[in-house]
Amino acid sequence: MSNFEQSESDFYQSNYATDIQDQGYNDSGAHENLYGSQKCQTQESPQPDAFVPLEMLSSQSYIGQILQPTYNPEFLSHSSYADSFDEEPPLLEELGINFDHIWQKTLTVLNPIKPADGSIMNETDLTGPMVFCLALGATLLLAGKVHFGYVYGISAVGCLGIHGLLNLMSIAGVSYGCVASVLGYCLLPMVVLSSCAVFFSLQGILGTLLAVIIIGWCSLSASKIFISALAMEGQQLLVAYPCALLYGLFALLTVF
Repeated sequence: MSNFEQSESDFYQSNYATDIQDQGYNDSGAHENLYGSQKCQTQESPQPDAFVPLEMLSSQSYIGQILQPTYNPEFLSHSSYADSFDEEPPLLEELGINFDHIWQKTLTVLNPIKPADGSIMNETDLTGPMVFCLALGATLLLAGKVHFGYVYGISAVGCLGIHGLLNLMSIAGVSYGCVASVLGYCLLPMVVLSSCAVFFSLQGILGTLLAVIIIGWCSLSASKIFISALAMEGQQLLVAYPCALLYGLFALLTVF
């Protein structure tokens, strides 16, 4: 019985020792393989300062073309955006402010005998009329008369009346902006009359005569422009009469 137990204990001890030795051998072998692979990699990879043969460099394939840039859609989009920005019209032209046309309209109003250009006068330009209405109110203010509300109110109602009348008289219709533009530009001689009221009184024979001349000047210029823009030949006096009534109200504000 004792011999059997002794043999059994020897069997288990020898087997356990064999397993431990096999496991240690395997671990040492794996360690040697790992160390050997790392050593091979360090030997194969060139050092930064080491000399590299030309054949090794030439063997590496280069994908690309020398001195030929690659396609970049973002760069092309930015360049096309810059080209489109350069081709945009100026800001004043987008807002409808053309100083050349404003100057031509002003010269047409100042010279009633000069024929008007219908293509220019048919534009809806309210820059000049707003400036002239503001100048009329400012000169009246310098004369001691605060009539800004009357100036803009009479202008709006007068433009509505002339707009309806011209649509009844002409074959081709006319827009309200065009009527307001023409009547506003022809208000420039009235600004001259209100400027004279700053320096001397217009309540007399000289002031009345000057007011009649200014009214005729404004109405003649406005009727000439309307006839040219709407092709209403032979109807200038019919158009000049309501315009004279409108500018007569501004003359009353200026004189009295």
